[in-house]
Amino acid sequence: MENPVRSEFGEDGSAQVTVLGEIDFANADEVAQAIRDVVAGSPPAEVRVDLADATFIDSTGLGALIEGYRAVTEAESRFLVINPSPGFHRVLTVTGLCELFGMPEEHAPADLDRATGA
Repeated sequence: MENPVRSEFGEDGSAQVTVLGEIDFANADEVAQAIRDVVAGSPPAEVRVDLADATFIDSTGLGALIEGYRAVTEAESRFLVINPSPGFHRVLTVTGLCELFGMPEEHAPADLDRATGA
């Protein structure tokens, strides 16, 4: 089975965790661990979790992101979720996690409305 998470460090002092496929009960622990791993030792200034290639998230997946957020903020780094699909953005909005996850301005609700035709 392919690893559902890739991590890489940027020259700018940041780290990016890219999630591939689903974030659910089967791999939520791997997602949370990947986020914890990038702040172990010498934490980067910023950790971005890229959801561009993520296809599904359930409550355990949201829990993994929250666990990752806690690990990153405890390491005194900045936590951002980037590139969510309109459906992911809606889930993060409904659950009240957009602000907590530092959602970039390009994913504001007006952009969501245009993307979904609302």
